[in-house]
Amino acid sequence: MTGKLDPEGLADFLGAVGADDPSVIQGAAYGEDAAAIDLGDRTLVVSADPISLAAERAGQLGIHVACNDVAVSGADPRWVTSTVFLPDEDPDTRRTLATQLDETASDLGVAIVGGHTEYLPAIDRPLLSMTAMGTTDRFLPSGGARPGDRLVLTTGAGIEATAILASDFAEECRAAGVEEATLEAARSFFDDVSVVPEAAAIREFATAMHDPTEGGLLTALHEMANAAGVRAEIHRADVPIRPETRACCAAVDVDPLRTFGSGALLAAVPSNRTAEAIEAVESLGIAAATIGEILPTDGGSGDHGGTDAGGSGDQGGADAGGSVVLDGTPIPEPPRDDMYALWEAADGE
Repeated sequence: MTGKLDPEGLADFLGAVGADDPSVIQGAAYGEDAAAIDLGDRTLVVSADPISLAAERAGQLGIHVACNDVAVSGADPRWVTSTVFLPDEDPDTRRTLATQLDETASDLGVAIVGGHTEYLPAIDRPLLSMTAMGTTDRFLPSGGARPGDRLVLTTGAGIEATAILASDFAEECRAAGVEEATLEAARSFFDDVSVVPEAAAIREFATAMHDPTEGGLLTALHEMANAAGVRAEIHRADVPIRPETRACCAAVDVDPLRTFGSGALLAAVPSNRTAEAIEAVESLGIAAATIGEILPTDGGSGDHGGTDAGGSGDQGGADAGGSVVLDGTPIPEPPRDDMYALWEAADGE
């Protein structure tokens, strides 16, 4: 089995959080992108993320995915630590990863302040674990969405998956008839994975933001809805999907809404501020669209809101009673990412 633990399995870890610390504003909780720690006049936001399967741009993805989680929590990413496991002593792999990490962090204005590296023959591709940190005076938990909010998505669904498909699974896409020009354009999506700029632009309007990663938009909606105890309703026809994403995903039977979604930012925004929020994102040259709304559901009011420095937050369980509805049909649980079947087939599992 490959992928995230289901909520039941995750609950074993969410209940094992060590000592109680009153400076923890947001601790471990299902659906939350990051932890938040009270520093007095500021809040430190910390997030950890792995890159375990994508090979060609692992260093670039590692920096972006970790920094995205800090950014959607309302902070400016500033520091990163990187733990890197290498399958062998190939100098080209080592240097390529180091260059990707350095260049991507430099582009974001983020310092790599430490980490760990070692060889691990048990793996067949590089394995990275990134920790990103930043500060803010208004922490935005994923669980801040409230009934009446509109759901805004930037860029489009399946951006990260499209880039990976066009690089790691290019032959499969070609065999299904995807043209070389489409694959070349799709590979450029690696440069669109960061949501740091739009997160900074939209955070003043948002009650919650989330970074769709593994499991894509539908999993992100589950995480946001369960963290807030609300119902998230969307319509597939309203979700922006780039032509390259449609082509590459169709070639290998992957649903753009159920696969790696870094490059999109999911935000809950009060209905009276949605137009302003979209305008702020579009002023950066980044597309944004309203894809649905937040409604009440049994198990929670969703009235969590943002948390200022010095506030208090939950270390919640794996399910706060939220739900997701797509085109009028309930999606009862977070989907397993469609791309895992491709990696498992390639590995002979």
